[in-house]
This record gives sequence, structure tokens and C-alpha cells, in this order.
Amino acid sequence: MSGSPLIGARAQHPRYGELRQITEHAAVLLAGNPSPMTLDGTNTWLLKAPDATSYVVVDPGPLDAAHLKRIAEVGPIAEILLTHGHPDHSEGAREFAELVKAPVRALDPTFTYGSEGLTDGDVITSAGLELRVLGTPGHTSDSLCFVIDGEAVLTGDTVLGRGTTIVAHPDGRLGDYFESLKLLAELPENTAVLPGHGPELADAGEAARMYLAHRTQRLEQVRKAVQELGGAPTPRQVVEVVYADVDRVLWPAAEWSVRAQLEYLRTGY
Repeated sequence: MSGSPLIGARAQHPRYGELRQITEHAAVLLAGNPSPMTLDGTNTWLLKAPDATSYVVVDPGPLDAAHLKRIAEVGPIAEILLTHGHPDHSEGAREFAELVKAPVRALDPTFTYGSEGLTDGDVITSAGLELRVLGTPGHTSDSLCFVIDGEAVLTGDTVLGRGTTIVAHPDGRLGDYFESLKLLAELPENTAVLPGHGPELADAGEAARMYLAHRTQRLEQVRKAVQELGGAPTPRQVVEVVYADVDRVLWPAAEWSVRAQLEYLRTGY
């Protein structure tokens, strides 16, 4: 299948507690944990072929009993995958695994439960699908994406459905993130983005190229701010210059990215 259209309308987002079918093989349940960092909340993805009897769950989300119960009620769960270990994606994984009697698989063995972990290049055959694992470090060192070839890529926090993400320094590194975005930019045209937060997007390559342009622009702004401030400015001082037009509630998160940008300027990585 090539260029599979999005079934769900982005205008419907957010709709808490309601399963929405987005592509032929992917539906989403939105967790009720909205915040400046999580946007409308965490997207929990349920994947399966039309004739399959069980689902693969990607990112069960926070430790929210009502949300986990709603996921379990959709149908049998074959396995649980994590895009990365941040609590808004992974906190509920162990409890959910025990609830539905399914294993958890992740890159970081800390979060793997009842099965082997995952690594770049793995192919997961489950729920009538083949999911290709892409190692996409940058937001965090353990970030993964999952590709349903010809249809969609589940991006976690590597690419969001609205705005841009952070590089969570020191675990996340800007050099890694640039390489991961270049990898996503090479996906076939019309590969949909099924993100960890925010609405689905129509084209992963286009989104990744936009992210690359944004990050390159921000890096140049940080470079100029360092020159203007002189000496060795603190990350907070750089944030106050570069992110002056951004809501201050987001400045602590921006400071993580600035730390990563300053390290990149010093080391090239």
C-alpha cells in the first residue's frame, strides 16, 4: 500500500477517551494529561491489521488507571512498545502489561518487561503487521520510531503533531537529532506521522525537513546570541535572547535545548 490517506480528521483532535481510527492500521486514544510539555496529552496508539484479533499498543502513557482501562477494553493486546522512557509515555507501561498480560519492549532495558528489548533495524511481526524499528536518538538517547511501511511512522517525541520538540540535554544530543531527522526525511512521500503528542501529520519527510530547517535556524540564533552576550553566557541568558517571543512557561524546556545547542557549538556533536 502506498500513500495511504489519513482516515481521521485533524480537526477532531483532541477527543479524550474516544478511540479514533487514523489510518487503515492505526487508531489512537488520547490520555487526559494535557500540559505545556505534552500538548493535548499523550497519544496512545493501537495498531493491527483489519483481520487480526489482537493489537500492538505503542506508548500506554501515564499511570492513569482510567486511561489504561480504556486501552484494555479495546481488545486483546499482543505486546506493548515504547518510543522512549519519558514518564508521559512509559509510566503506565508496567501496570498495563500486568493488566493485559502482554510484554513491554523498549530500547532501554529499564523499561523492558517480560520480553526481549528493541534495537534499530528490528522488525516486529505482530497483530498482522510488520513494524520496522528505527533508532532515532536526539530527543532522548533511547528514542525509537516504528514504521508501517507505505503508510505511517510512529514518532513519539521525535516529531510532534504541533510545534517542535526539545533536545533533552544531557541525555539528548543535537548531533544525534540532526541525523535522526535526516533519516525520517528520507521516508517515502505521504508517509503519515503518528506522533506522541498533537494531531497526525500527512507527510513525515516534509515534517522532518521543516524540523531540520527550524533547528538549523535556532542554532544560528544561539551562535549569534553567544557572540552578542560575550564571554561564556549561561543557558538561561541565551534563552532570554533567543526565546524572547516564546511563552515563559516553556523557557525551562527551551533551556534543555539550548544546553544541547551550546554543546554542539563547542564539540560539533
